[in-house]
Amino acid sequence: MSGGGVRPGRGRPSASPDRRMPQSAGARLPRPGTATDDGGMTSSVAVSVRDLRKDYGSFRAVDGVSFDIGRGETFALLGPNGAGKSTTIEILEGYRDRTSGEVSVLGHDPQKKNLAWKARLGIVLQQTGESGAVTVREQLSHFAGLYPNPRDVDEVIAAVGLESKGKTLIRKLSGGQRRRVDVALGIIGRPELLFLDEPTTGFDPQARHQFWGLIRRLKGEGTTILLTTHYLDEAAQLSDRAGIIAEGRLVDIGPIDEIGGADARVPVVRWRENGVTHEERTTEPGALVSHLSRAGEPEGLEVIRPSLEDVYLGLVRSAARASELVTKEVTA
Repeated sequence: MSGGGVRPGRGRPSASPDRRMPQSAGARLPRPGTATDDGGMTSSVAVSVRDLRKDYGSFRAVDGVSFDIGRGETFALLGPNGAGKSTTIEILEGYRDRTSGEVSVLGHDPQKKNLAWKARLGIVLQQTGESGAVTVREQLSHFAGLYPNPRDVDEVIAAVGLESKGKTLIRKLSGGQRRRVDVALGIIGRPELLFLDEPTTGFDPQARHQFWGLIRRLKGEGTTILLTTHYLDEAAQLSDRAGIIAEGRLVDIGPIDEIGGADARVPVVRWRENGVTHEERTTEPGALVSHLSRAGEPEGLEVIRPSLEDVYLGLVRSAARASELVTKEVTA
């Protein structure tokens, strides 16, 4: 949005023209190139992170995180609050310096501030500051003028479902509608890499599904997308792969339908017999159901296949238990 601000409790500026494009001063940005820092050709990897660490005094917020994101991939970085997820994202965006490790984003070290590189990014923050007395169209038109190859303003307004609000002052929009403006500002510059931080907060179910369609269209155009969300169904719908951060460490990474490993995805068959609930994990739920049904279908028969949310919660709990054990050993 047009005004600066500070995210409560974290000291992080909210979305603003200088947040997305520092030192722009209203000037048109240079046309983004595709060369890497050393002058070489663009690789197939959009983001590369190796042994990333970030310390705040004696507290290590990010501890040895490594992963790659391919160009054109939609990658979800998931984790509970305080796990190190947001710190990692801020380092990738170039907003926060790392303590150690190697990071490359679109062939550039984000710790080396570069305006042309920033023009190749789109950033949708979780929270934004208040906007001035400008309309939706005015705000988007202003941002479009700062990029070398922006999207059509009307196209973007329609894509986020604000056709009837183009002439409305942003400060008069509902919270969910302002969120749509945030998304519009993130994509107006036709970014190569789009950071989406809790993008559908405040959206109703219909708006969420419309947004998912927009993200799929962006992916179809070749946009690389880094998504953070607490809606695990959203991550499952949109992402090719996911990484899960807990206690500052990357505890698992892989394709959405494989993360957590085969054991975490074993179905559970549940039924009631003589008023008692039974459940059994099995890799052959059909065979077990057939066996149970020989004398008639059992009461309350269910076959439950673990969702991404189930797998995620299991990994996070395991990481928390492991951290507690280490802490006890250190303090013993």
